[in-house]
Amino acid sequence: MSKIAQAFRDGKAFIPFVTGGDPDLETSERLILAMVDAGADMIEIGVPFSDPIAEGPVIQEANERALAAGCTTDRLFDMVEHLREKTDVPLVFLTYVNPIYAYGKKRFMERCSRAGIDGLIVPDLPYEEKQELAPDCEEYSVDLIPLIAPTSRERILKIAGEARGFIYCISSLGVTGVRQEIRTDVGSMVAMVRGVSDVPVAIGFGSSTPEQAARMAALSDGAIVGSAIVKLIAEHGRESEGPVAEFVKRMKAAVRESGQPV
Repeated sequence: MSKIAQAFRDGKAFIPFVTGGDPDLETSERLILAMVDAGADMIEIGVPFSDPIAEGPVIQEANERALAAGCTTDRLFDMVEHLREKTDVPLVFLTYVNPIYAYGKKRFMERCSRAGIDGLIVPDLPYEEKQELAPDCEEYSVDLIPLIAPTSRERILKIAGEARGFIYCISSLGVTGVRQEIRTDVGSMVAMVRGVSDVPVAIGFGSSTPEQAARMAALSDGAIVGSAIVKLIAEHGRESEGPVAEFVKRMKAAVRESGQPV
């Protein structure tokens, strides 16, 4: 069983997101450990990039802060390697095709393997072009996490049928960000996945309250929350560990109470 699969083994998973290096790498490491202590089952770490096209203003600004603070891909890998000495929680990178190619595909995957990164989420890699990265991910035992969206339609079955790690279900059209209400029929998307795959499904894009996270988890195997956490980091900066840990505790409790996996 992969480490990512283990995150869903004991029930619903809560997966928080942070941008690596926001506001600096030392704070990122403390934040990740604080979130693990608060109950996070897996951590999604954004690799800072100048053009994060899937992100809304909140996470775009986090990328800008991280880059301005001197975070590079090499320094982020170094931080994760140091982090791995203190926790074995599953870690996944969210990044884009450009940074991977700029770094070198094999070199990037080798460093992921060495640093203990368990999976990659690449929003600008279409399913039809997954072979650009999939063989290198497989060579270095890094799960390439697929995304499905309301616009995926009949492609959902193909995507789910080849999925590894978990499936990232996008709950809303557009970019990441806090939403007052999530209207997409994500339940039908999850049901389509269930028909062809037993790979866990976690829902992200938009959830910002315990009630929203619980509703998304009740429909799937877990909830992913990013912008609401990044807003707390923007507000509290290097003193954000406490507020973020408290937020994660509340979200994890809500996800846990949403019931057993469907």
